[in-house]
Amino acid sequence: MKRLLKFFMWTSLVLLLFGVVIGAVLWYLWSSNLPYIGSLEEYAPPIITEIYSDDGEVIGRFSEERRILVSLDQVPQHLIDAFVAAEDPRFFEHEGVDFLGLVRALIMSQLSGDRIKGTSTITQQVAREMLLKNKERTLKRKAREILLSFQIEKRFSKERILYLYLNMYYLGNGAYGVEAAARTYFDKQARELNLAESALLAGLPQSPSRYDPTQHFERAKRRQETYVLEKMKEHGYITESQRQEALNTELVIKEKKENPYYNKAPYFTEYIRRYLEETYGRDLLYRGGLKVYTTLNLKAQQAAQRALKKGLKELDQREGYRGPLHELSPEDMEIFRKESEEKSLEAPPGIESVVEGLVESVDDQKGEVVISYGERQGILPLSEMKWARQPNPKKAYYNASVSLPGKVLKRGDVVLVRFKCEGTPPYDWEFSLEQEPLIQGALLSLETHTGRVRAMVGGLDFAASQFNRAVQARRQPGSAFKPIIYAAALDHGMTPSTVIIDAPFISQSNPDEELWKPENYKEKFFGPTLFRTGLIKSRNVITVKILQEIGVYQTIGYARRLGIESDLSPDLSLALGSSGVSLYEITRAYSAFANSGMLVEPIFINRILDRNGQTIEENQPSMKEAISPETAHVMTNLLVAAVKERGGTGWRIKALNRPAAGKTGTTDDLRDAWFVGYTPDLVTGVWVGYDDRRSMGSGETGSRAASPIWLYFMSEALKGEVMEDFSIPEGVVFVKIDAETGLLASPYSKQTVFQAFKEGTEPKEYSPRPQAAKSGEFSQFDMDNAQED
Repeated sequence: MKRLLKFFMWTSLVLLLFGVVIGAVLWYLWSSNLPYIGSLEEYAPPIITEIYSDDGEVIGRFSEERRILVSLDQVPQHLIDAFVAAEDPRFFEHEGVDFLGLVRALIMSQLSGDRIKGTSTITQQVAREMLLKNKERTLKRKAREILLSFQIEKRFSKERILYLYLNMYYLGNGAYGVEAAARTYFDKQARELNLAESALLAGLPQSPSRYDPTQHFERAKRRQETYVLEKMKEHGYITESQRQEALNTELVIKEKKENPYYNKAPYFTEYIRRYLEETYGRDLLYRGGLKVYTTLNLKAQQAAQRALKKGLKELDQREGYRGPLHELSPEDMEIFRKESEEKSLEAPPGIESVVEGLVESVDDQKGEVVISYGERQGILPLSEMKWARQPNPKKAYYNASVSLPGKVLKRGDVVLVRFKCEGTPPYDWEFSLEQEPLIQGALLSLETHTGRVRAMVGGLDFAASQFNRAVQARRQPGSAFKPIIYAAALDHGMTPSTVIIDAPFISQSNPDEELWKPENYKEKFFGPTLFRTGLIKSRNVITVKILQEIGVYQTIGYARRLGIESDLSPDLSLALGSSGVSLYEITRAYSAFANSGMLVEPIFINRILDRNGQTIEENQPSMKEAISPETAHVMTNLLVAAVKERGGTGWRIKALNRPAAGKTGTTDDLRDAWFVGYTPDLVTGVWVGYDDRRSMGSGETGSRAASPIWLYFMSEALKGEVMEDFSIPEGVVFVKIDAETGLLASPYSKQTVFQAFKEGTEPKEYSPRPQAAKSGEFSQFDMDNAQED
């Protein structure tokens, strides 16, 4: 009786199967035309656009579907075997539809009472996902899927079908295809996967969210063990010993992060993304699989990010402590401890980690503060919080250090602390007090002779603000604009020895048509002053008089030649850098001084390849002569002196211990601080200020706030590089002059310097015997030379 029942069951199932097939054919004859399978010939799905640094490291990826095409010869055989075993064991035997597998599934469904599942072959899945728009489970769609599968099998090889499948299928977490999945889950290429990892991926197609190893690792592991590896063994793809080895292989799942590539060079990468979208369109950017090879040097970029963070932190701490993040009651303290304990279990802190800690006690006698994080406690010694003085309400900057911790902290305060090192029992840690800077900054660095941008940082924290202050902000450059005026004056007939009277100056030709009285820093005047001294020590009145002599409109035209495109005020305030410019513009302008008068075009991208490896954009160094080589070198000589000579505003840069030239910039009320400088091979600009244009602390000039950041960066970026000096072009001569009169040095000279001149403009007379100074006369050597600008 049982045999008879089985016979009738089998007969019924076979008849049902053939009925489905005949019905599908009839349905096809009745239904609309099937999709054209020829589109599979030139498979061009949306794939990732990748951004590379100059050494080939990926720094950014953009896509709508995260997919990286990979050929079968670039993946291990066990990866192919795993997917075939899990999804379609008879793939190499059937002609598109596995009738035997379908019958088996029908029988199992009848015996178990469950719905039919797992009947689609790999070919059917390709047909459904790539050719059929309607994904609803209808009889019509199933019939079209079967018919398309027959057509695909007739036209394409099994290898081609596998290629399509392994690159097409969604495997969770935004990853399409095995290559993107390998990088998403294991941070490696598909060809590097071991058997255990391949088997895990092969378990995902049926339900990528259910078996997501980042969220449901145990479930994904169980499917790998009990389904995929068992199937591989059952169908002869692996042996029992290989299965056991795979079972014992540890699976290390990559931590899930939001676009980790942005961490390497976020502002630079975003700049490239905007350019690509504006130039090539959104579709090509996110779906076209471009390979974008940029000029960015990761070593320099990382040095720039560290330098800016360090400099802004130092400035922020000089401005004083702003108080705790929160002040908690005893009840809230207990809640905070529990919450921080949960955080510490999720992400255990290590050395240099910065967290929110809770002040448990303050001991002024010992000069110590006890801080808790979760259930563990650490000590915050006075030495690690001395900077946390309270700002003096009468001054923007207050230089006293805190002497007692109780003056700034109390029990219940929530503060930022950094894990410095392990503590001495009974304490687990030793902390330092931290504070998130509110001040902002930017840094841009490019190669002097090629214009290739090596590093760009547009702010302190890209996650907090995507505004790129290196290229998007327009801020007053202050004295950093003066070299442009001095260069124009050299071409107007002035020389480094020209004498200008530094004395009170009043002008009515200002924008408001009111009396305007520019002043020097610290409100001093120095009488007869050399042109070179006016630049080296950043004398405002001297620069205003020079601008008045050569003409405002002529100077604006000169600035345009040096690449300044921002609007410039046509009045004498231009001498003090009153018109906003970008860091990009001013840094590029200085490149002409460093590059023998040739203005370079900054390059961010070396070349771009399309998905087929064809070059669609390639950039070579481009430059034009902005000023003469002679003028450029005289300016370089003067800017070197601003670094090397006593009283020069760039004196901090001497610590670089290699030839360097540069100029500081500070605006009214200390709203902006700049330093733009260069070596023979690298020109770098730094800007510091608040986004809301408030004043920085007292004394926070370009020299103090910006030049240290420049120095931190250049010291790292040039480490190991050959030391070179600035080349001297023909038409430039060096003569020894009297530093006070500007004439040729003589036995009567108190101080002398070697100064560069355009040939023929050097002084011809010797400095005479000095006369006794009359009462009330100015003498720049009798007054304080030190400047901070």
